[in-house]
Amino acid sequence: MSTESTIRDSIDDAAATVGSVWPIHSFVTANPLSGFEDQPFAEAVAQATDILGGRGYPSPETFREALSRDQIDRAVLADELSEAGYEADPETLLDRMDTAVDDATEEPDTGEDRVDHVLTKWLSAFLDEGRAHWPLPDRDLGFYGVFRQMAAYDGQIPDSGVVADLPATPTEAIETVLEPHPEHQWDAIFEEQLAALPGWTGFVKQRAADGGEWQERYRITLTGYLAVRLALLDAVDADLTPSPGTDEHEVDELSEAFLCAWEATYREELVESVSAESEALADSEPSGRPDAQLVFCIDTRSEVLRRHLEATGDYETHGYAGFFGIPMEYEGYDSEVSVEACPPIADAQHHVRDEPTDAETKEEYDHLTGIRKGAAEIVESIETNAATAYGFVESAGSGYGLALAARTLVPGRVHDFFDGVDERVPHEHEFCRPSLDGLSLEEQVGYAETAFDLMGWDRFARLVVFTGHAGETANNPFDSSLDCGACAGNPGGPSARVLAEICNQDAVQAELRERGFEIPDDTVFLAGQHNTTTDEVDLYDGAVPESHAEELETLRADLETAREATAQERIDSTDAVRETERKAADWAETRPEWGLAGNAGFVVGPSELAAGLDLDGRAFLHSYDWSTDPDGDALEAIMTAPMVVTQWINCQYYFSTVDTAVYGSGSKITHNPVGNVGVYQGNGGDLMTGLPLQSLLAADDEPYHQPLRLSTVVHAPVDTVTDILADHENVAQLLDNGWLSLTVVDPTRDHAAFHYAGELSWQPADGAATVEPTAEATPAVADD
Repeated sequence: MSTESTIRDSIDDAAATVGSVWPIHSFVTANPLSGFEDQPFAEAVAQATDILGGRGYPSPETFREALSRDQIDRAVLADELSEAGYEADPETLLDRMDTAVDDATEEPDTGEDRVDHVLTKWLSAFLDEGRAHWPLPDRDLGFYGVFRQMAAYDGQIPDSGVVADLPATPTEAIETVLEPHPEHQWDAIFEEQLAALPGWTGFVKQRAADGGEWQERYRITLTGYLAVRLALLDAVDADLTPSPGTDEHEVDELSEAFLCAWEATYREELVESVSAESEALADSEPSGRPDAQLVFCIDTRSEVLRRHLEATGDYETHGYAGFFGIPMEYEGYDSEVSVEACPPIADAQHHVRDEPTDAETKEEYDHLTGIRKGAAEIVESIETNAATAYGFVESAGSGYGLALAARTLVPGRVHDFFDGVDERVPHEHEFCRPSLDGLSLEEQVGYAETAFDLMGWDRFARLVVFTGHAGETANNPFDSSLDCGACAGNPGGPSARVLAEICNQDAVQAELRERGFEIPDDTVFLAGQHNTTTDEVDLYDGAVPESHAEELETLRADLETAREATAQERIDSTDAVRETERKAADWAETRPEWGLAGNAGFVVGPSELAAGLDLDGRAFLHSYDWSTDPDGDALEAIMTAPMVVTQWINCQYYFSTVDTAVYGSGSKITHNPVGNVGVYQGNGGDLMTGLPLQSLLAADDEPYHQPLRLSTVVHAPVDTVTDILADHENVAQLLDNGWLSLTVVDPTRDHAAFHYAGELSWQPADGAATVEPTAEATPAVADD
């Protein structure tokens, strides 16, 4: 193997400790410690502290607050502390943790700081995705190439060291800088330097791995990035000797005990609720055909709306991953680019675009959106040109001032205005249909069959609604974090439309009937989109015939009733719906909605099971009926995809909460968007990687999100789950290492609950002896 290949492979290995970061316009939630998931949680957070500098556990004050609110059962906590070897009372131990906090400060203005400042300037200029009015020239040379050509013109870079005469390739530059260091140190140097700016490193890592339009045009690699960093460090004569790691602190052992007790308290209540509903479900009589079936994303925000909708009438709601199983790139009618509308765990296999079907409505849309685009371009030119801005404001006078005042003082009225404007502009679904040209009939049938199989469907209502979701917010760089995570931070309505279009095809329905799905002739599939900020549901009813008009109007009315109840549960206000609209339009609103904050559980079971539960908007819900899945294939698909993705989401919220500065994004108040790819804190520095504190905390010292690892509860035979884990070593490893927990409520064993105890064994919830795996569940090599 060549030296170049060896160095490149070593850099890739070193970068494994830095999580991937996606551009903020398509915010993808991910575990920032994903590179450590092959280790036990406690060891992983300790290593991450050494490498990345982040705290891995909630603060003593957070635990103290949870205790005071009875979120941690004291008896459970006493057991956890005793097992860890601590006998003192919790308050004494928390005080001890307070005194153990390391308050050491770093030396200001080091050579590394100066390098970070220069390097982030170059990165932001090179990686800009169309926002800069004066883009960096010659980006087609690649990051290392353009730096090599233009570094001499940057007065902040000393003309010394290797940077004074950069070699032709990044590998040669790395070898030159590291020549004084023994090769056995190189891997540690790579790891430490890549972790110095984990936000930018994670973004480079993701972009280089996934490719895409920007990467194809302006190439950057981890090797090229690291070569530039090492050259700059050489120019300031920085010491590259790797820093020694630190030993695990007692505070981490105590924190692990407090955290486990907190999680167990939540989990026991959740499991008890599911077990009780499982028993009740077994004794209930089968219900008749529902008024309508609605499929929502498994998103925690859907749980509240689903619960209130089911209370308004005979509705059956289901949970399914919000990209509705269609791994696609989606190109809207009026969009300049396509977006990947599927989670990173899946590869986009189809390109679906909106095609106009109504020329008259299309013409009206083009006219009105053309006016709106022209106005937007004027506003953008004002924002980016000081002289133009002064002239415009002076000539516009009081009218412009009134517009600003309205935005600030009466955002609810502004919402009404823009809502009225939007009502005039036809929606794309009114004159377009998603093209299915790129999907064969077999593929279309497969996507519909998979959806019905995973949800355990054996009946169909007259109206079946696939409901995607998206947020609504003003002046918010993190707006895509409120959209559908399963659609890679994009709205889920297009995915819902594609599946509805597929299911309405006569040929698809005929084939599905051959496969055992008895779809009645009067069943109509349609799509919709749930606005998670205002909880309004927009139904795309173009395919609904007049024969179903009465049911459709009833559904609309009941959705509005459910919206009012949902908003009231979320917001304590005399007019909760109006308050949600104000939040959506207020450009000063730091918390337009809470997103997935509060998430702590994932429940996999029949829709009837979830219908009896009030999960307080804290649980992901995936529909699944074990009785229609004799081989466990549907459950296997859920445990190896949605369960893994929800663990990513949960970990991002967890780590963003426990250390907002390192793993989150700090405060929105001091954010600066950069290059349409992310945000800085202040006027430069590392690219922030996670969620802002306003998405996690009710106040600076009051967490809204409870930082708990995910508790998964599956309603299925325990032997089926054991077999799945035996076949998927990567999933079993996440559980064995404590990144999430798993409990099975087994309807074939008197609805008993079993907690996963590691190595394919189970601990009955009643404390009986551990259940060892059966012979059929011998661990196998992972096949995925």
